[in-house]
Amino acid sequence: MALQDVRRRLPVVASLPRAKDRSFTDKNLGPAPKPTLAVWEFTLMCDHRCLHCGPRAGYARDDELTTDEALRLVADLAALGVGEVALIGGEAYLRDDFILVVRAIREHGMGSSIVTGGWGLTPERCAAAAEAGLLLASVSIDGLEANHDRVRNKPGSWRRAFTALANARAAGMKVGVNTQINALTVPDLLPLLDRITEAGVVGWQLQLTMVHGNGADHPELILQPYMIPELFEQLDVIADRCRERGIRLLPGNNLGYFGPNEQKLRYVQRRGGHFGGCTAGVVTLGIESNGMIKSCPSVGGPTNIAGSWREHGLAALWADAPEITYIRERTLDDLWGFCRDCYYADECRAGCTATAEPLLGRPGNNPFCHHRALEMERMGVRERIELVSVAPDIPFANGLWQVVREPIDEAERARTGPVAIERPRVSRLVERMGPGTEVDPAEYVRPRR
Repeated sequence: MALQDVRRRLPVVASLPRAKDRSFTDKNLGPAPKPTLAVWEFTLMCDHRCLHCGPRAGYARDDELTTDEALRLVADLAALGVGEVALIGGEAYLRDDFILVVRAIREHGMGSSIVTGGWGLTPERCAAAAEAGLLLASVSIDGLEANHDRVRNKPGSWRRAFTALANARAAGMKVGVNTQINALTVPDLLPLLDRITEAGVVGWQLQLTMVHGNGADHPELILQPYMIPELFEQLDVIADRCRERGIRLLPGNNLGYFGPNEQKLRYVQRRGGHFGGCTAGVVTLGIESNGMIKSCPSVGGPTNIAGSWREHGLAALWADAPEITYIRERTLDDLWGFCRDCYYADECRAGCTATAEPLLGRPGNNPFCHHRALEMERMGVRERIELVSVAPDIPFANGLWQVVREPIDEAERARTGPVAIERPRVSRLVERMGPGTEVDPAEYVRPRR
């Protein structure tokens, strides 16, 4: 059905319940945690072909949920205790029934938001979404025009993104921006803040581009770990300006950790606190467009997908599936490399699982850390990553990388070479818990030249 036909199916209501949100308390973190945020890949259809796209979006999956199935899943999310449902893709709006699902989310008392590239977020779609009850449209803008269009792989994308912000605001929604930080766009962040301030955003989420999916095919986009201190000098200024302008700065879970400006950066999220570890399968769950349930929206594959909602239901997967419960079960003994002996190991647990696992084959060791990069500088060394095995052409696929530790001084680096190399380790499919066994370099599939 066309959008106008779907819109006619929206029930007429005098008002919608007050929406919950994704905030959580200690009750959510207990022995039987309850998710507060569900991130739902509503369809894999997409009108972009982004160079960093984790799910390699473009075309719908053959077995995506029907409208009726999606509405039943909304009811299950509410019953499980979810506070906010964020629709992502692909592009959620390419399925016109997204407005029926938004309305169902709101009727069940949950918050509703959409993350979008914005190419086709027309005034008509925005009006329909706002009528359905969509509260927030967060538009992806990755730097200034030239770099954004290059990364999004579509000329004109940057301008259309700002048009989408204007359309959503005109329809009465709050608007935000989410930005992937990569090696190209670091210099764009401060001037981009000025542009999105003018566009009237209420929040700005920042995260690092990760080495999965299409991102694994483009090493030139990936920020090197030794670049992190310079990045955080900018983020310190950005945090001050966002606070002055009333913009909520929302660092993603792969951006940090425990550097000197950690509290400033996470002031909004943690009431002046600090990063508290990966929450995948603890307060967050991911849903793929065919109803496969996983612990985090930024991971995939057999290591992370718990099973089918159609077959098992949501509550059973959330409670018992080992792919979901991994983060709840792991201990310090599952960490390895630098992260195992770090001062912040017990609190941090090596940061974002969706960053570490695609990089080194399993979680537990994460070089994309502000504290770690500063410690390396103090010791006169730096870390960089090297691709040693390419990723297959499937959603959220990852290759394998190694972390090379070497002198900062260029002359010394040329003379001595690396001082240490942290090589990837076997998948959790091979060794579910523990630090994992190092992968034999003879088994690497070397990248194509």
